[in-house]
Amino acid sequence: MKNVLVTGGAGYIGSHACKVLKAAGYMPVTYDNLSTGWSDAVKFGPFEQGDLSDRARLDEVFAKHQPVAVMHFAAFSQVGESMRDPGMYWRNNVVGSLTLVEAAVAAGCLDFVFSSTCATYGDQDGVVLDEDTPQVPINAYGASKKAVEEILSNFGESHGLRSVIFRYFNVAGADPDGEVGEFHQPETHLIPLMLDAIDGKRAGLTVFGTDYDTPDGTCIRDYVHVMDLVDAHVAGVEWLAAGKGSRVFNLGTGTGFSVLEVIEHSRAVTNREVPYEVGARRPGDCVKLVSGSVRAGQELGWKPERSTLESMITDAWRWHQNGHYDG
Repeated sequence: MKNVLVTGGAGYIGSHACKVLKAAGYMPVTYDNLSTGWSDAVKFGPFEQGDLSDRARLDEVFAKHQPVAVMHFAAFSQVGESMRDPGMYWRNNVVGSLTLVEAAVAAGCLDFVFSSTCATYGDQDGVVLDEDTPQVPINAYGASKKAVEEILSNFGESHGLRSVIFRYFNVAGADPDGEVGEFHQPETHLIPLMLDAIDGKRAGLTVFGTDYDTPDGTCIRDYVHVMDLVDAHVAGVEWLAAGKGSRVFNLGTGTGFSVLEVIEHSRAVTNREVPYEVGARRPGDCVKLVSGSVRAGQELGWKPERSTLESMITDAWRWHQNGHYDG
């Protein structure tokens, strides 16, 4: 069984990726410092605790497991936090990723799948966002991810590193089997925040701004089911194994929903009211982010079959009611 090193494998997306990797015949090796991940989420392969900044630890893990590929999720990912403390994002996301890339190259592990973001495109209203859209990030989170993309390109030219870069939109939902799910402390994502409000675990949801240039005044996002998303990542590993070379793919459905539309769908799925209040806009939030790309479908054969709001909210609600991590 071939090993794949999954950084951030104890986190939300990484843990789902580990499940799908194992089902596809790979052995996922989780590398995580547990700053935002959970040891309980590591269920599908070995766990190696460590930080991206620790080159000696990375070298040790590469030597021990000899992975055929790296799947890199580990990163800070809160837009607002990145606006308040950009240095933290440059140190962790960029310098940490550089250390990881150098360790991978030194170990001869030259297939690299990277979790990037549509935030690299910035705020481009009225523009169809595909892989050739200019990248003009408006926050340190998006800028840090763009910088890592450039690192991968540089190392491709100098050392033959092969990379698949996924720029994806808003990830939602949970494992339908309930083995892993979404759990952050503090929570920042819309759907789990909304489910907390529905369930009385928080006083209410705050809608940040209702004066945007959208039909109902709230921000619009393209939501992708986490299981669809990680299916694409496994396809990325197989793309590189087949020798097809470096490539960038957007992962989105091409359909956007506003914050108020998500609230309405949640009301329908849970049959409960969503308590919310209107707050001020958050710095760094884009008005509308929706994918216009078909490349992942055409070239990877990727189909976001689970990515309806009903399915994402239903799976998230099931996890919210029954799933949890203790450590």
